[in-house]
Amino acid sequence: MAAPVTRLCHISLHVPRGQPLARDLQRCFGFRPLAMREAGGWHQLALRCGDAVFLVNERAQGPGPASDGLLYDVDPKHPVPTASNVCFEVADIQGAVGALRALGCPVAVAPRAVSDAQGTVTYAVVRSPAGNLIHTLLERGNYGGPFLPGFRACGHPKAPDPSGLEGCFSHVDHMALACPQGASQTWLRWYQDCLGFRCFPLGPDEQPPEQGLQIWAGQAGGLQLTALRAPPGSKAPMLVLAESLPGLPGAQDQIERFLAQHRSPGLQHVALYTRDILTATHLVAEAGGRLVAPPPTYYQQTNKVAQIVAAGGEPERLAELGILLDRDQKQGSGTSFLMQVFTKPLFSEETFFLELIQRQGSSTGFGQGNIQALWEALEEYLTSSQGAGEPR
Repeated sequence: MAAPVTRLCHISLHVPRGQPLARDLQRCFGFRPLAMREAGGWHQLALRCGDAVFLVNERAQGPGPASDGLLYDVDPKHPVPTASNVCFEVADIQGAVGALRALGCPVAVAPRAVSDAQGTVTYAVVRSPAGNLIHTLLERGNYGGPFLPGFRACGHPKAPDPSGLEGCFSHVDHMALACPQGASQTWLRWYQDCLGFRCFPLGPDEQPPEQGLQIWAGQAGGLQLTALRAPPGSKAPMLVLAESLPGLPGAQDQIERFLAQHRSPGLQHVALYTRDILTATHLVAEAGGRLVAPPPTYYQQTNKVAQIVAAGGEPERLAELGILLDRDQKQGSGTSFLMQVFTKPLFSEETFFLELIQRQGSSTGFGQGNIQALWEALEEYLTSSQGAGEPR
């Protein structure tokens, strides 16, 4: 029996003290300080943007107390900065933990109640099979504080936002996990059996959906994407399991780079939803956000130009901002499509990054058509650059 999740509470990121992550989230993406806590050598700062909440955990350099200083988390003891905890709300924490234990799930923190003047929250922490990723499960009840017990409110929610980014992003659309080859089926079963997620198809020919959608890119190999949505009635975001398909020896795609530099599987990126990606992307870039620039040839491909124009877009404007557009293959030739742009990694390692995404119509994909188009565009761009004598 699963312990179905009801909604996303927050996503925890762990960095050494003094790293600029919290500052960058505020300056470049419109996150605002919500609540903070300091104890046992840890500084925990919750930041909110719409319904998306990131909890940045900073540990002081050098020896000191371990996990006893943390609330709603455990020390991942990971060698590089990491996004290692996705916290979900559940309706019955005691029942959820009992069900998970019966399924053999390791429980890192047994149910624990934390209270303050605003009420009580009970939480537990379970380990997933996805590398260093853990899940805090909590029962919020009627808690009325700004974040969670043990934190004090901080910041000034009504203070003016000079970047203009406030309100640009409303919620987390989806989260993507980087899988080693051959692992996605195990992970899929765990999220289905333990947290109640359900698989759904990404393309018209994906049968059955549990096998995922394979996207090949010639000699470079490819990716296998498996999509899961939260249980019925849940407001939790979708999950994407991304696994590399074999390519040429020595070739390394984005998933393999993550696994190598993160030094384990884990949470690769989080997509923030916006209703106006052109304005949001422009403001993020103006604020200093580092965005990935696709090769120019992406916007010159005949099929891609046709998709952009059919969606009412301007290829030149999307190229200027680095925005990708993908029509939902399941919706035929209708008006369902998504637009997306990716940030560069938020850490010095090529690991965790953000995606900005806007959906039109009933699109439920993740830009899988863009993966093929980007690979082809990159190869064409590199070939033309090499022929012109530019360094490859």
